[in-house]
Amino acid sequence: KAAVLLNDLGIPLWKVGSGDVQDYVLLDYLIETKKPIIISSGMVSLSELDEVIKYITNKKASLAVLYCVSEYPCPPEHFNLGTIEYLKEKYPDVVIGFSDHSVDGHEVDLAAVKLGAQIIEKHFSTSRKHWGSDHKASVLPDEMKEMVDGIHSKKYRDIDTSLYYGDREKELEGANNQFRPYFNKSLVAGVDIPIGTVLTMDMVYAMRPQMYIKGLSSNKLNRIIGKRSKRAIKKYESITNNYFEL
Repeated sequence: KAAVLLNDLGIPLWKVGSGDVQDYVLLDYLIETKKPIIISSGMVSLSELDEVIKYITNKKASLAVLYCVSEYPCPPEHFNLGTIEYLKEKYPDVVIGFSDHSVDGHEVDLAAVKLGAQIIEKHFSTSRKHWGSDHKASVLPDEMKEMVDGIHSKKYRDIDTSLYYGDREKELEGANNQFRPYFNKSLVAGVDIPIGTVLTMDMVYAMRPQMYIKGLSSNKLNRIIGKRSKRAIKKYESITNNYFEL
């Protein structure tokens, strides 16, 4: 529903946060708008990211992927920027970038650009003293300007990327991220569904947290769309395979 509101306001592109990347209810809506989509990789494994990339690109949507470590702030030893090179080689038709939550300078962002990142995402605030969890992991106006100027003046050419490179084929941090059970979503009925109903997209919601909603993961949406219900399902009830004639 937030995406519907934003689309009505005329936003030019979509940025999907790490916790929503496997929400196929959301992805299907974004794809239908024909606007460019940017996704972050902070809550998925390499295989899950591969599935999402193929799903979006097979539907001819314009896609960019931001390599992301969902730690706020992220310590330097966890960056593993070699993943950027790995993603660029594996997905040559996808724009690859870097989503960074560090606040101790911008050398890592310059290193990411040197390794091929074409988009840099930073959390931005006017003060780290503001209320809320994101502000302490956000850059301030003068820091943002310094970073942008450094990229435009090609200061990244002098950066030693070995300090942040790591293992280029290492599993993504998101595969075992501690917040996955809170951010991942399960499928629930968006309306009361009578027995014998053929399921359509507008009858399904993806809701979090998955740790408390036992049912099909939101990335399994297309297993049940177009299937006939074998029982009545109440609104907000979680959905499982057993409820449909597969």
